[in-house]
Amino acid sequence: MPNRRAHLSPQTAHGELAAALAALRTDNAVPSDFPADARAEASTAETSEPGEDLRHIPFVTLDPAGAKDLDQAFHIEHRDDGFRVRYAIADLPGFVRPGGALDRETRRRGQTLYLPDGRIPLHPAELSEGRASLLPGADRVAYVWELDLDASGAVTSADVERARVRSRAQLDYATAQTALDAGTGGPLLELLRDVGLLRAEHERSRGGASLNMPDEEIVREPNGYRIVRSFARPIEEWNAQLSLLTGMAAGRMMLDAGVGILRTMPAPDEAALTAFRARVASLGHPWPADTTYGEYLQQLDHASPTTPGVLQAAASLFRGADYTPFDGVVPEQTMQAAIAAPYAHVTAPLRRLVDRWGLVICAAICADEPIPEWARASLDELPALMRASNQLAGQLGSQALDRVEAALLRDRVGEVLPAIVVEVRGERARVQLDDPAVTAQVASAGYTAGTRVDVRVTAADVASGTIELAPLTDGSGDRPAVSAA
Repeated sequence: MPNRRAHLSPQTAHGELAAALAALRTDNAVPSDFPADARAEASTAETSEPGEDLRHIPFVTLDPAGAKDLDQAFHIEHRDDGFRVRYAIADLPGFVRPGGALDRETRRRGQTLYLPDGRIPLHPAELSEGRASLLPGADRVAYVWELDLDASGAVTSADVERARVRSRAQLDYATAQTALDAGTGGPLLELLRDVGLLRAEHERSRGGASLNMPDEEIVREPNGYRIVRSFARPIEEWNAQLSLLTGMAAGRMMLDAGVGILRTMPAPDEAALTAFRARVASLGHPWPADTTYGEYLQQLDHASPTTPGVLQAAASLFRGADYTPFDGVVPEQTMQAAIAAPYAHVTAPLRRLVDRWGLVICAAICADEPIPEWARASLDELPALMRASNQLAGQLGSQALDRVEAALLRDRVGEVLPAIVVEVRGERARVQLDDPAVTAQVASAGYTAGTRVDVRVTAADVASGTIELAPLTDGSGDRPAVSAA
C-alpha cells in the first residue's frame, strides 16, 4: 500500500523545515550523486536492437506535469468485442550491464527515494530522464505489453516483447482531465476512461482496493505551516489501473512458467481489522458491515477533514509486504492481499530495481527463450536488496514526516486540539489529531483505544521532529486528576 507522501511548495524551499529536511539527508548518509563510473556507463551504454518496430502505434504518456522520468506509455483500441491495451515500459534492462558499475550502484540504492524536499533517483538523470525515458517524439526501445480484454474488461490474453516505439505526446493529469470533462479529450482518453472504469469494477469484485492517498503540499505562511491536500483525479486512477492490469498479468505469467519474483502481502488478521473499524468509526467514518474494504475506501468523503486520518489508518492495515522469488517450485504465498491477486512489479524500471528482473523474465517466457542467466542466478538476492531499500525509504519517510508534523504544530503550541486514541501501550498512548492529521504520543491518562480525547500541544521541535502533547481529558471526556507533560 502507498505511504503518505508530502512535498514542499516552492515558497517553502527555505526556512526551518527545509533546513531540517536537508539535515535528514546528511544524518542518514543519503547519496547525493552517482559514482563517476556509473555515470559514464549511463551516458554511453547502448541497448540492443529489438525485433519489432511499433513506431506506427500512437503511444502517449500520462504523468504529473513536468515529469521527465517517463516509465510508461500506452495505447488502447477497440478490438472485436473488447479492447487491446498496449503498455510500453522503458527498456532499462538494455542499458544496464550486469555486474557493471551502474548495476552495482542501482543494487545499492534499490529504488528512487522520495522526500518532501525532492527525490534521490535510482538511475542517473542522463538515463532516467534522457536516453531511456519515453519522451515524446523520440525513438525508444521498450517492453511492450499487449493485453487483450473482453467487453467486461477481463483479460483474455497477455504477451510482452521488446519493440521500437515513439510516443506522440506527453500528457499531464490536470490537462487531460479537463479535456475529458469538456468532451474534448479525444478517443484515446475516452478509451482510457472506459477501460479504467471496467478494471476498477473487477478490482471491487475480487475484493481488492486502491488506496489513493492525497497529495500533500506543505505551504509556509506568515502564521506558520499548513498542508494543502488534493486527491487524485479520476484519470489518475484509470491510469493506475493499466499498471495494476500489467502487474497482475506478469504475476500470472510467472506462476504459469514456474519462475519469477512476486510482490506478496498477507491479508490483515481479524484483530487488525477490528482495530481499524474502531479507529475509523471514532473518526466519523464507520465501515458498514455489508460494504467491502474497497467499496468503503471509494465512498469516503474527500471534503471531510478526518478522511486523511482514515487513509493513514488504511495504509497501516496491511503489513508484511515482501518480494517472493521462485524457480521451479511455486511459493505457498502468492497473493498481494490489497490487490487480491498475484502481482509482480514490472512497470517502473526507472524507479525500482526489481522491475528490471520482472521484465526480462516475462519477455523470455513469452518468447519461449531461456531466461538470461544474470537474472535467474540473482533472483534470490532481490528480496534482501529490496528490503534494505524499503527499510531506508520507510525510515526516511517516517523521519521526514515527523519533521513535517512538528512544523504543522510549531505555531500551535499551547492550543487544545481534539484527537482519537489509536493505541495504548502501558502508560503511553498514540493519538491522532483531527486537524492537522498528526499522530503523536501522550501520557495515557486512562485512555482506551478508539475513544475521543482533548490534548494540549506543549512542544513542537522541527529540527528533531519531536512533538509533546499533554492530556486534558480521559477517554470518557472527563478531565484527569493529574495532567502529564
